[in-house]
Amino acid sequence: MTDSTLLKDSAERTADAPQSSTVGKELLLDIKDLKVHFNIAAKSAWPWAKPSKLKAVDGVNARLYEGETLGVVGESGCGKSTFARAIVGLVEATEGEVLWLGQDLTRMQAVQKREKRKEIQMIFQDPLASLNPRMSVGDIIAEPLITFYPKLSKAEVKAKVKAMMDKVGLLPNVINRYPHEFSGGQCQRIGIARALILNPKMIICDEPVSALDVSIQAQVVNLLKELQNELGLSLVFIAHDLSVVKHISDRVLVMYLGNAVEMGESDALFANPKHPYTKALMSAVPIPDPRKERAKKIQMLEGDLPSPINPPSGCVFRTRCPIATAQCAEQKPKLKGSDVHAVACLLVD
Repeated sequence: MTDSTLLKDSAERTADAPQSSTVGKELLLDIKDLKVHFNIAAKSAWPWAKPSKLKAVDGVNARLYEGETLGVVGESGCGKSTFARAIVGLVEATEGEVLWLGQDLTRMQAVQKREKRKEIQMIFQDPLASLNPRMSVGDIIAEPLITFYPKLSKAEVKAKVKAMMDKVGLLPNVINRYPHEFSGGQCQRIGIARALILNPKMIICDEPVSALDVSIQAQVVNLLKELQNELGLSLVFIAHDLSVVKHISDRVLVMYLGNAVEMGESDALFANPKHPYTKALMSAVPIPDPRKERAKKIQMLEGDLPSPINPPSGCVFRTRCPIATAQCAEQKPKLKGSDVHAVACLLVD
């Protein structure tokens, strides 16, 4: 699929978008007030000095329905990856609930969590670093199968691995090669095959295309879309590129300093961003038309991203917000609105 087809598909989805994409769909993931805080040792000679608390994720709510893609965007340091890893259990949640089909993953015993791992898999940002350099491609893809289904014969495992390699666009004759022999895009296909081999219901994609060339990014994104349609997957897709997020996502969560500032269906959010931070992100997206690109007004944000160890009082965005008032320093806004479009801002209706 070419880039022009990608843009065409995106335009068609915008034109044909239903009023609500969640009607009649099963709720798979329901995240309620998720917090992930880390204790940072105090820089003091006194052993009794209290550690500081880094609020990587600070009370985020989100939902994911069957067959849907939730895009998560925000600048570096906003807590996107920590949010994703807390869902899988790679980092421990401090507070809140991560409900998977009604069961709270944060309160499960280790044995129960292990069983749920078959249903939730993850694709990582650096395709080469996420693969064991001492294992062949076949062994890497087969590892989850051997772990969860030890009674499968070698012939059955090999057959499933070859079938999955073909599904993600890898030739079966490379099954005995090692990760360093492949390009970044091919390594990411290996990672996708490894995540899919257990037939999960949901895959968390932690910036899976940020380390790839633009042309390869389009191939990987389109591959994920095709696999999602074929297998009925649900995706949590983290990225910096808003154009990619708009193309692949049904719903979008915008994060800033560990907080959700805006969330809603992709078409509604991109057509009418309401939060000042979302508007600034949208204004930075390049437009293919040179005349429109020169004429557009970019909304520059003043100042630097505050430290999550000492975030601003009230609204965490107020120190960089062009419309902030004294009220914003006193009260922390919560997401208000509907499933179609919700925003966390005291000054936006």
